[in-house]
Amino acid sequence: MDHIDRELLDRLQQDATQSYAALGQAVGLSAGAAHERVRKLRERGVIRRTTAEVDPVAAGGAVLAYVMVDSTSWMGDSAQDFAALPEILEAHVIAGSASVLVKVRTATTEQLQDVLRRVYAIDGVSGTQATVVLETFFERQLSPLAADPG
Repeated sequence: MDHIDRELLDRLQQDATQSYAALGQAVGLSAGAAHERVRKLRERGVIRRTTAEVDPVAAGGAVLAYVMVDSTSWMGDSAQDFAALPEILEAHVIAGSASVLVKVRTATTEQLQDVLRRVYAIDGVSGTQATVVLETFFERQLSPLAADPG
């Protein structure tokens, strides 16, 4: 990936609905050349998908929590169990005192409590430690420009 690919990625993360003409103009390429580069980024798996960014609070997900999941056994094979809970937005096998870290969004703390009950019911889970977010300062996408060595 060169600096032009990184700039294209940065611009697409800001607004994926831009035309290839606008993208190309921004990075000094023709629309066709910009389209070709984006196509190659998709083929290589750098761009996994194109999606809309939804405000979770406006969509009914006012409660955000990060949950450390303790276990009695290896949880690396439990991805489908966590994925089956739609309130879990992310799940990561981690090193440290817990086995899995999950990001949960619900409308209420009562719904969060229900999710914790369902997580606790997953085979091998021995406990949970939830941290409820009070305020989010910022969230950001991966910055392809920050990774540019040149």
